[in-house]
Amino acid sequence: MLTIETQKENKLLSVMGTHILKFLSKHPFRVSISIRSKTTSTQYVESRARDPTFEKLMEKYKELLKVVSIQDLILANPKNQSLSIEFLSRLSQRLHLNRGATAFLCKYPHIFDIYYDPAKSQPFCRLTDAALDVSRQEAKAIGDSMPIVIDRLVRILAMSASRTVPLRAIFKVWRELGLPDDFEDTVIAAKPNVFQLCDAHERNTHLLKLVDGALPSDHFKAAVEDWRVVECCKKDCSVDRTELQFSFKHGYPPGMRLSKNFRAKVKEWQSLPYVGPYEEVVGQKKSKAGMVASEKRAVSIVHEFLSLTVEKMVEVEKISQFRKWFGIDLNIRDLFLDHPGIFYLSTKGKRHTVFLREAYERRCLIEPNPVYDARRKLLDLVLLGRRGLPAVNSKPHDNSSGNEVGKEDNQQRRESHDLFSS
Repeated sequence: MLTIETQKENKLLSVMGTHILKFLSKHPFRVSISIRSKTTSTQYVESRARDPTFEKLMEKYKELLKVVSIQDLILANPKNQSLSIEFLSRLSQRLHLNRGATAFLCKYPHIFDIYYDPAKSQPFCRLTDAALDVSRQEAKAIGDSMPIVIDRLVRILAMSASRTVPLRAIFKVWRELGLPDDFEDTVIAAKPNVFQLCDAHERNTHLLKLVDGALPSDHFKAAVEDWRVVECCKKDCSVDRTELQFSFKHGYPPGMRLSKNFRAKVKEWQSLPYVGPYEEVVGQKKSKAGMVASEKRAVSIVHEFLSLTVEKMVEVEKISQFRKWFGIDLNIRDLFLDHPGIFYLSTKGKRHTVFLREAYERRCLIEPNPVYDARRKLLDLVLLGRRGLPAVNSKPHDNSSGNEVGKEDNQQRRESHDLFSS
């Protein structure tokens, strides 16, 4: 039971609370209460302005990534480029094949061919001639662009203060950089005058290092500098020429509200000087100005990193592997969210993927490259779905597939039409 003193205290607090509320309602402009709610990282991601252009592209890209995973498994054995359905079914959960392996394969008959092997008494899958042709085109494009591939890798190392990054980090982004799958032999080992493998302090870990003297004397020019030159030569330049020296190209999601305060902050940020991605940082201060300069340099590094990728996009988790080696002390994901005019963050497909906004127009690269063109052809096959085939498909289904495949045909047609017509 409550004591008499406790009851009196509760009554007093209740009366005081009532008087305070009455005072605030009568004098709303005399008292200002500021309550800063704690925003979690997840809430920050969810509160971002959506861009339908990138969201629709990622909607199909998440399916493409599953296709590529299965394609790599099939091509892993050059002597027998096939895969048993039983083996693939065991990997269904890891590959996020929600309705089962067979159901997924049947969704893309222009890419996968399911057949029955009488000798082994079980069904297998292989790539169709069209998919194999696309795979060969990509391999040829990578082989033909080997000097560019080497230059990309050198630039990645040059952005590190120690000219060193872990080899495992390169393995994370080998596809994004357009490296061949055997790049350890065809790129690193083939260029001992440029690249050097060193043992790290951790067990079974190697560091990839740029050989002393391999870096050109004039170093490199960042991709953003090319935009500044082009922009400066335009008659209708949207950026003040005095600010172009430190500016980045900005573009925002349609419908995003840009307040005067926000525009003013962006304009101020654009004019702030910073150290470029290939320049050495000397005696960086921990003052407020030093933190802002550090943030802008981090933006320049990830901007350059994305510019070096084949498709100007990368998973946040993958680029985070380089954060320590690039000297970035900030949260990479928050950095993308803080600068929506330069980057776009998508969360489709249970992964966070960042795009370099300026590189895209109508869901396609403005300046495509041969490797991108080959990969886009595979995406085109994904977009085809089951179109152009008989309505009844006699290929086998596993138990987990149910009868969902036929029901998805119309939806695939609508989605592919939307992407092609945009």
